[in-house]
Amino acid sequence: MSTTPGTPGAGDDRAGRYGVVAVSPGDPLLAPLLEGLHREYAERYGPAIGADEMAEHPVADFTAPSGGIVLLVAEGRTVAGGAFRRHDDATAELKRVWTAPSHRRRGLSRRVLAELEQRAAAAGYRRIRLTTGNRQPEAEALYLAAGYERLPGVAKVYPGGVHDVAFEKPLG
Repeated sequence: MSTTPGTPGAGDDRAGRYGVVAVSPGDPLLAPLLEGLHREYAERYGPAIGADEMAEHPVADFTAPSGGIVLLVAEGRTVAGGAFRRHDDATAELKRVWTAPSHRRRGLSRRVLAELEQRAAAAGYRRIRLTTGNRQPEAEALYLAAGYERLPGVAKVYPGGVHDVAFEKPLG
């Protein structure tokens, strides 16, 4: 994946210091992403919803040839990543898109999205679908800025006014 053209700056990845690594579910590099997501979901949605979300989509769902997991690694540490899996024959579903809090606002989530989109297209998918929770406005903004369209309705409703927001984007 190429980096954004221009002059390297402190707040972005134009210097290309983050390596892209494809991993399988048991890889130890995946642990920081899963732990970080679990913590974030529990903080934003409560421990029960956070645990349910992680259990509903086990990492084994994201294996090749119908899925994949991509991480961004800096100095041997996982700092961002995401995964895709089969939704239907033409559609991939993105899940587990995450960036470590200390690495946010550097364009890493956009880089993860672009990498996942490329890999999903290479796997034969023609579109991508995803959901995010209504307590993640920065995720909603990211997806809209990356060309995803909000789908009407609510994907899933949880107790306490929590619900998923669905997005979709055609590939290539």
